[in-house]
Amino acid sequence: MSVGLYADYVTDLRRLFSELDRHPDLFQSFDARLELAAAGGLVVYETKRRKGQTDSLYYGRSAATVANQQISQAASFAASDRFFALGQFVALTGIGAQTRALDGQYPHCAVNFSYRKKGQPKAMSMLMVFIGFNDEADALAYVSASDDASVFVAERPYRGVRAYEWK
Repeated sequence: MSVGLYADYVTDLRRLFSELDRHPDLFQSFDARLELAAAGGLVVYETKRRKGQTDSLYYGRSAATVANQQISQAASFAASDRFFALGQFVALTGIGAQTRALDGQYPHCAVNFSYRKKGQPKAMSMLMVFIGFNDEADALAYVSASDDASVFVAERPYRGVRAYEWK
């Protein structure tokens, strides 16, 4: 079964996300929402700038609680950054009915990110769900154990209805 690997893409995404977090003034507009599910918990990093006004929300929920709690921007960023530092990633297509793709043993992160840097002629946008692994061997073993290959992106760049790389 063929699968697209995303370590290079996520490395670039990590760099861009870090730039947005540390230097939002370099961006004319942005809308970033990252939902990281790992070890039974959830961490959300959400920030948006439109017409010069920025709104942000950072919250999380541990595996032991059912209520979301506000967390700091630094804590939310750190959790996402640790995910992006993993060794390999596969992406979901947004089609198929297999639930194994969201196996709680593996962290996964939904990324909905659009931005326009100051001076750029157009905005960029992407919407993907990544599953993180220690290395390529772990990623390939996970995919090969799947009953439904259609849930994983096989060829890059991916352009689907529910998921797409930069456009």
